[in-house]
Amino acid sequence: MRRPVVLVVVVGVLVIALVAGIAASVLVSVSRTAAPTRTPAVEATWPAPAGIAWQPCTGDELRSVGAECALVRVPRDWSSPRDGKTVQIAVSRVVHTAKPYAGVMLANPGGPGASGLDLASLGAQVPGGVGERYDWIGFDPRGVGASRPRVSCVPDYANGPRPAYSPVTEATEQAWLKRTEAYAATCGRKHGDLLEHLTTRDSANDLEYLRIALGADRLNYYGFSYGTYLGQVYATLYPARVGRMVLDSTVDPSRVWYGANYDQDVAFQTVVDKWFDWLAKYDREYGLGTSRKQVQASYDRLAARLAAKPANGVFGSAELADTLLYAGYSQSLWPDLGSAFSDAAKGDTAQAQAYWKAYNETTDDNGYAMYLAVECTDQAWPGEWSTWAADTRRVAGSAPFETWANTWFNAPCRTWPAKAGTPVDVDGAKVAPILMIDETLDAATPYAGSLAVRKLFPKARLLAEPGGTTHADSLSGNACVDQTVASYLDDGSLPARKAGETADATCAPLPVPTP
Repeated sequence: MRRPVVLVVVVGVLVIALVAGIAASVLVSVSRTAAPTRTPAVEATWPAPAGIAWQPCTGDELRSVGAECALVRVPRDWSSPRDGKTVQIAVSRVVHTAKPYAGVMLANPGGPGASGLDLASLGAQVPGGVGERYDWIGFDPRGVGASRPRVSCVPDYANGPRPAYSPVTEATEQAWLKRTEAYAATCGRKHGDLLEHLTTRDSANDLEYLRIALGADRLNYYGFSYGTYLGQVYATLYPARVGRMVLDSTVDPSRVWYGANYDQDVAFQTVVDKWFDWLAKYDREYGLGTSRKQVQASYDRLAARLAAKPANGVFGSAELADTLLYAGYSQSLWPDLGSAFSDAAKGDTAQAQAYWKAYNETTDDNGYAMYLAVECTDQAWPGEWSTWAADTRRVAGSAPFETWANTWFNAPCRTWPAKAGTPVDVDGAKVAPILMIDETLDAATPYAGSLAVRKLFPKARLLAEPGGTTHADSLSGNACVDQTVASYLDDGSLPARKAGETADATCAPLPVPTP
């Protein structure tokens, strides 16, 4: 999972769900929810949650929709929940305005490491007013955003210029190894044994605790990207508590996380190649070449120039790669990123630098630190650099655009200063019908993951968008997709399940943009 963000459409405008600047959205007041609903089994082992204290949020997006915010204390260590040590989870709520009331709907944007507070506003995007029957609950997972404590290790770690990604020299490779090892060590010094309590399993238990605190008998859930894995783990641990569940762009749980990143490298190459083909088609607008090969050559020349002399002393080849990678997340970005690429190739990197600063954590590493804190501890990673190097060179041979960048992005996991846990063995056999959605050329969470999870959840239905390259795009204006979501959230309606390893229904993806 390369990036701690998810692209979502809110009120028809494409926005980036960044993790910075969210802390101001959370306050605590004296008004409280009704008494929590608990089960006897949970009561015997967990401390009873207090009622949630709500107050109007202060962040612009949440304030505009009348959301309420609060902090909820949860046990820090779920293996010893009554030891008195806690962390605080930041939550937001947009209360239902229509009947019949359908319950609470928690939403997670992915990452791991992305703030989800603004997703309390997501219900407005469900067609037909169906979303207005739910209380939409956004939240920052433990360690993220406005939750406390907030994990940060080296705030400007992603600032440029950084070494080139591809280790063309031994010195470059050693520079990245030293850099990533130092980052991991700093995280250990700053956060100590907290790092052992930031796994997906921990967050799934937090969801159950939030359900109890909210007084809900069942938990409805909407997860994007990594949020689909969190949903799978919750459903496995608490199958009887699952109500409606939508998983958009689904993670393959058998590949967390070392293998998943190499799968991602191959998928991103496919989408970037398609974008380069598109740029070549519109050479009159962009001037980057009339074939994919020529566009690639334009990119290689630009990357080499920036590696030798970073623009404004900060924007080098690594920063260029990080910026243009977002074309692999959403085809709606193809025109603007194409313009930025074109301008940079002609010597003007102002637009590219603006996107780089908007999309990447150059002054605040909370999203990245929490990405690592989760993925490095969900399951053990190889400790020998020789293993990483061999696998990276093998994959980079056919997928060069992202592979080395992704390896260095994840390399702190090699020396991460916290004991890795054992991932939950995902099993959806006892889970009520869920809805899964995915574009078949999704790069960030390859489509094979959706097929794998469909097999693990025998009552699930998979809605595919053949040929689509955008990641996590439901409730983004595709009427076919969004109406399927609305019907499911309204009365549980789903397409009939088909036999075999296949999607159960399809929608055409949104059309490829024109310049």
